[in-house]
Amino acid sequence: MLIGLTGGIASGKSTVSDILKDIGVSVIDADLIAREIVKPGKIAWQKIIDTFGKEVLLPNQELNRERLGQIIFDDPEARKKIDQITHPEIVKKIKKRVGQLQDQGEEIIVVDIPLLIEVGMVDFFDEIWVVYVSRETQLERLMSRDGIDHQTAVNKVEAQMSLEKKKEYADRLVINEGDKADLRHRILSIWREINVEKNCTDCS
Repeated sequence: MLIGLTGGIASGKSTVSDILKDIGVSVIDADLIAREIVKPGKIAWQKIIDTFGKEVLLPNQELNRERLGQIIFDDPEARKKIDQITHPEIVKKIKKRVGQLQDQGEEIIVVDIPLLIEVGMVDFFDEIWVVYVSRETQLERLMSRDGIDHQTAVNKVEAQMSLEKKKEYADRLVINEGDKADLRHRILSIWREINVEKNCTDCS
């Protein structure tokens, strides 16, 4: 069983991922993969330099994430170019990791992938989990977490696909309006349900 875990900025997706790892679930982290594919010498790294020039590099030849972030935040076309470079490499690597875990006998695998819907991987998974909070909660948590003002938080939230849109793809909606203890309780409850369903041989 393949589960795709997604959400939005400050929705609590990473916390859900940590809870799942905590209870022994195999979790593939797409953010870590996204960092791997742009290391110096990698295909995506070279394509980014070819597209944006060497000014997006640090002295040690690694990408200047802050500089690149500024470029794509201010320019939708630049963001599109980055996505076209990185998304195929991320998807390829995720599929490879899934295959390796399946070969090792893992029956349930979770892929934590913020841009699951955007990269067109919906049909790859048996279930999609969307970690959901209200826009008000999302903005409050983002302002508190990053120490930013309301308008900056709004800009960051609006640069992504909205959680309202994402929840339309959810097989399971993980509501995260409470504290971490409440979220953990929800995840454990969902996990018990999945294991009951998986082990139910008499289910129609």
